[in-house]
Amino acid sequence: MKLDVIKLDAGKAGSIELSDDIFGLEPRADILHRVVRWQRAKAQAGTHSVLGKSDVSYSTKKIYRQKGTGGARHGSKKAPIFRHGGVYKGPTPRSHAHDLTKKFRALGLKHALSAKAKAGNLVVLEAADLAEAKTKLLAQAAKELGWKKVLVIDGAEVNENFLKAARNIEGFDVLPSMGANVYDILKRETLVITKAGVEALEARLK
Repeated sequence: MKLDVIKLDAGKAGSIELSDDIFGLEPRADILHRVVRWQRAKAQAGTHSVLGKSDVSYSTKKIYRQKGTGGARHGSKKAPIFRHGGVYKGPTPRSHAHDLTKKFRALGLKHALSAKAKAGNLVVLEAADLAEAKTKLLAQAAKELGWKKVLVIDGAEVNENFLKAARNIEGFDVLPSMGANVYDILKRETLVITKAGVEALEARLK
């Protein structure tokens, strides 16, 4: 697959040959769904917690005598049926993460990249470099290029000025190649990868 390479000023900078094994697959929604679900489950805090019968602070004195009252037998007001009693089988802190093989995660990333390429939302940038960390300059360049919700993937390291300038732009994310993931790619409308980023991703996924 051949794609034009552009500069931040919208000028052309030649073309690049992209690997069909990474950018030319037929996107599969089931694979993307499984990887996104794995990502979101891993990120879930799992700190939900309630007080059980043994956790609530209440008197343990027997409420009334065992026999002769005509009522049900109870030993304490901590029982779930009473007001302020403990919750029965309520949620407790736990991890929501589940396993997904490294091979499948890599396949999901390939399908996410291919989905953007097929939709025509993949842009190859010569370099994500700025001489000054000026948000105004980057915002203007993004506007002229028609980028609204965009993810920029660079090589092993991201230019510090570019990263600082992008921080204050809404809907503008920047990641190094090792941070590239399915959820962030699908979340943004346009995917921009630098030439260094393409090389790093192809080396990572070959």
